[in-house]
Amino acid sequence: MCLVLTVDLARVAFTRFAVPTAQEGAQEWTGEEHPIGFAATQIIPSWTARTPPGSWIEIALRAKARSTAEDTWTKWYVMGRWSEHGDPRTSVPGQGDADGDVAVDTFVARRPVTAYQVRVTRHGAGAELTGLGVMASALPPRPPAPSAPGPGGAVELDVPRHSQHAHAGHHPRYDGGGANWCSPASVAMVLAFWGRGPAPEELAWVGGGDPAPAVDHAAAGTYDASYQGTGNWPFNVAYAGRYGLSGFVTRLRSAAELEPFVRAGIPVITSQSFKAHELPGSCYSTNGHILVVTGFTAEGDVVVNDPAAPTDGEVRRVYPRAAFEHVWLRSSGSGGIAYVLHPPDVPLPPSTNGNW
Repeated sequence: MCLVLTVDLARVAFTRFAVPTAQEGAQEWTGEEHPIGFAATQIIPSWTARTPPGSWIEIALRAKARSTAEDTWTKWYVMGRWSEHGDPRTSVPGQGDADGDVAVDTFVARRPVTAYQVRVTRHGAGAELTGLGVMASALPPRPPAPSAPGPGGAVELDVPRHSQHAHAGHHPRYDGGGANWCSPASVAMVLAFWGRGPAPEELAWVGGGDPAPAVDHAAAGTYDASYQGTGNWPFNVAYAGRYGLSGFVTRLRSAAELEPFVRAGIPVITSQSFKAHELPGSCYSTNGHILVVTGFTAEGDVVVNDPAAPTDGEVRRVYPRAAFEHVWLRSSGSGGIAYVLHPPDVPLPPSTNGNW
């Protein structure tokens, strides 16, 4: 889902922005120039918003590209048009130029960038952004060495389990049906963990006999009409925001950065790609897959809810720590992408590296 340009830097900078409400400002808000602090190659904004029927928001950014003379601004790139009701809910293809391109949800620089501006435009009555974060990063050419387990011993969160394959053939207009719903299945699991999600009346359209209608609802609520898929990273965060969760997309650098979240009671959704032999116990290969990290064993291995399991009863799996880190962190995959979703009153663990 994401093009990757690597440089000899392993840097991540995440920033939250306070966007005035429509009552406090205009329908369009443009942030000030924001220095990144290093030469970045990718930028991913993520957000939560409320959009009453007939309203929507557009998120755009431009970056200051490095050159031999002086850094110059790129054009504005549209990073997403979002409505919780789906009209519109789309990424915008065909924006590439000499400075960069938008790969579904990620601005990929053709020249390293040193700063950016973000712009929010509200359309229609009542549209409001409730959260906005921007992650800038530069990926290393090789993944880091495996991390050592943290202190504290075994830990595991009781996250409800949903297999995406239990929904095979359901509502194929959304990314072909349940067999492709790893991201909405993961978001539905985390929403259920926090006691959030669609009300029964929101699920009536799903149909009878469905083992977990909230998964179908999440697929419909994250579907990107241009990408024609349910794996747009910021769209999944925005969907969770409909139900009162705060959230953002960032990059983590190791399982050692995952552990503090789990020990703080926060499951984390991660993105990875691999061949079956690269992740022992997976029994499948994937070009891109989403799952939920729910815990760690006493030895430091990673406990997950993997929606690729054939049934709900097989969703809990334990993956070797070093193998999990390799397929998650390498730049040929997601480079350590994570969705962090939590109620606003649940504090995040302290960040020492500036990536959350």
